[in-house]
Amino acid sequence: MHMENLDLNLLRLFDAVYRRRSVGRAAEALGITQPAASHGLTRLRLALGDALFTRAPGGVAPTPRAERLAAAVQSALATLGEALAEPERFDPATSRKTFRIHMSDIGEGRFLPPLMQRLRETAPGVRLETLPLRPPEIAAALDEGRIDFAFGFLPKVKDTRRQLLLNDRYIVLLRAGHPFARRPPRGRALLAALHTLDYVAVRTHADTLRILQLMRLEDRVRLVTEHFMVLPAIVRETDLAVIMPRNIARNFGEGAGFAIVQPDFPLRDFGVSLHWSRRFEDDAANRWLRQTIVELFGEV
Repeated sequence: MHMENLDLNLLRLFDAVYRRRSVGRAAEALGITQPAASHGLTRLRLALGDALFTRAPGGVAPTPRAERLAAAVQSALATLGEALAEPERFDPATSRKTFRIHMSDIGEGRFLPPLMQRLRETAPGVRLETLPLRPPEIAAALDEGRIDFAFGFLPKVKDTRRQLLLNDRYIVLLRAGHPFARRPPRGRALLAALHTLDYVAVRTHADTLRILQLMRLEDRVRLVTEHFMVLPAIVRETDLAVIMPRNIARNFGEGAGFAIVQPDFPLRDFGVSLHWSRRFEDDAANRWLRQTIVELFGEV
């Protein structure tokens, strides 16, 4: 395809299909009909002499040519978006802006209280909304401006700008008087002894479920719940154990009726990062909140 024949809308369509792996979902995101999207994709295929996408379970899959094009197209669209954006001044003290952030319930409990306190002091009119999304949706939501940031351990989220905030690890939380917590074994004996405990699992946190599977502890799960923040009451009143991040467990309080055991189990260590879109990296408001978050939570 020669540059003089380039239709920017075709590149936007290509990017939307590539990100969503579906012509229908791409059409919906762009606000066009599916036949219009299919027609545009046919034009692009003919111009480039490549199928670009082939049928796959649940949608389409990119061809090798499409894979090579994707990064260049995304970079070009981001650069053009930045060039067309008007310079913006952001005054946090007077702003009434709403920021939307992807964050899990456990992230809300860990990060929102100190962040809201800082905003009350420096940006009293600024508003936050949390909008939990599935990991495959996050990068596109950031690029499209549907969310401004994503917090968390998000290894499957690609093609974003990212700042590592802190390192954490998964531990086992028990009530303080639990017999296991009084004299826990050490080393490999501790890993083996985990099979004597009963567990509560959190359905929405795949990594803790994965650890239970790798340790072959699924048969020891006695309760499955939807949210981490209900765990303090459950653990304090029962002999159930829970695998959860150490930083959150410490917020519950080791001296407030809880005990922490730190086995060397698989997938133990992970990093919590802040993600944002390259498209909005130079946006004044985005930059201000990004710097505020790093100042508050950055330990790395």
